[in-house]
Amino acid sequence: QAQLVESGGGLVQPGGSLRLSCVASGITFNVYTVGWYRQAPGNQRELVAGITSSGTTNYADSVKGRFTISRDNAKNTVYLQMNSLKPEDTHVYYCNANFRSANGLDYNYWGQGTQVTVSS
Repeated sequence: QAQLVESGGGLVQPGGSLRLSCVASGITFNVYTVGWYRQAPGNQRELVAGITSSGTTNYADSVKGRFTISRDNAKNTVYLQMNSLKPEDTHVYYCNANFRSANGLDYNYWGQGTQVTVSS
C-alpha cells in the first residue's frame, strides 16, 4: 500500500531554516513526480515546489531563492530545504506523489501533512 510520510516541521523564528522530508513506501518512487504543497486554514492547497523523475524542479514565485527541493531515489525520499523563513510561510505542508502510466492511469498520493510555524 502506498504511503507518504512527512517530517521536519516545527516552530522556527523568522529568518530561520527547516528541512522537510517525505519518505515514500509501496510505490516505484523513482518514476513519480513529487511536489510539496501548503495550505492555510480556509485556503486552497498551493504548490510550493515540485521535482520530476528526471530531477527537473519548479517553484512558486513566493519561495524562489529561499526553498530548494531535492530527491534521493535510493532512500525513496524528497526534501524541502526552507531558508530565510517568513511568517507568511506558516502553513501545513503536504507531500504529493504523482505518476501517469503509459495507458493514462493516474496514480496520486498525499501525505498527512506537517505543520510549519514561523513566529518570533
